Amino acid sequence: MLRKLTFFAFLLCASLNAQVTQEIFESFKLQERRDVKYYIPEDYDKEKKYPLIVVLDGEYLFDQVVANAKFYNKFHGMPASIIVGIQQGKKSIRLDDCAYEPDTGLPSEKAKNFFEFLGMEMIPFLDLTYSTAPFKMIVGYDITANFTNYWLFKESSLFNAYINISPDLAPEMETRVPARLASFDKQIFYQLIVETEKNENTPRILQMDKAIKAIDKESLHYTFLQYEGADHISIATYGLGKAFDNIFGMFKPISPKEYKTQILTSEDPAFQYLETKYQSIEDLFGFKKTVDLNDIMAIYAACRKKEDVESLKPLANLCKKEFPETMMGFYFEGEYYEQIGEPKKAFKTFEKAFAMDEIDFLTKEMALEKIDALKADFGY
Repeated sequence: MLRKLTFFAFLLCASLNAQVTQEIFESFKLQERRDVKYYIPEDYDKEKKYPLIVVLDGEYLFDQVVANAKFYNKFHGMPASIIVGIQQGKKSIRLDDCAYEPDTGLPSEKAKNFFEFLGMEMIPFLDLTYSTAPFKMIVGYDITANFTNYWLFKESSLFNAYINISPDLAPEMETRVPARLASFDKQIFYQLIVETEKNENTPRILQMDKAIKAIDKESLHYTFLQYEGADHISIATYGLGKAFDNIFGMFKPISPKEYKTQILTSEDPAFQYLETKYQSIEDLFGFKKTVDLNDIMAIYAACRKKEDVESLKPLANLCKKEFPETMMGFYFEGEYYEQIGEPKKAFKTFEKAFAMDEIDFLTKEMALEKIDALKADFGY
């Protein structure tokens, strides 16, 4: 059944009606039927890979997660993702799904079944039905946020990223979560979002925050987000965008700040920065990202600024592959030959650039100026 999403005020651009479906999932583990919602990106292509985001408290959080994901994807802040919302609002389902034993803090029998429903039925179904990437995220609030932490107790975490919104912590979680996060060598993103209004959980959450911050591991990416003026109810609407910003930071195009503080100040070749960035994206998310034109232009600017001639050749080769119909690859290659003292090769390469499509600031007129200059200097 198709349902229409309610957008934030800043997302007035389009309806999700054609991309969000709701259905009843027959669960063998739970021995019951569960309502779930799916968001599939508008331009879904089975040849591509999509991160999977699992949203607990689907009645309340699903629409918010979808809206933020669409916004960040549209403006290149994160990859297009498949999102599933597990609805838990009927009767006491939410409390039963996430219940824990008061003495041990471990899941109750019903919660163990819910744990297996997600990990052994819901996610495998989505992996088989859609082209999902290895990268998976889970989002929870209050008691469902606490529940997400149980995946940390597995030998290998099913999820790469956790967004915990004001968790209602089970016993000993303030020490167990940091201990488990410290034990993983895989890349884990852990976002803890809390209100400033104090409640009975606050001291334990702050204790957990302190312990996680003390972990010295490059593979752990931890952020503690505390919002002034938020209470336990309103905090559910805070912080999702910032959490996405933290988790998918490397996926974003190179920013002016990144260009100035990381690329220009580095002693490494400019092209190496681009190569490392995109290899890291592939390693983390499990798929290749199309190289942004913005990133190519940033590296080209860095080549000129740093007088890094050698980076122009691999950059030119990359442009021929990523933008084959445009003059970019041959223009950069022409500059490379020009600067290493190969005028004849430069002349022929600029001629090839002149015959191809213009792109960004590169025009046929610029290629012609290069050709005319080489003719004047060397008589070609």
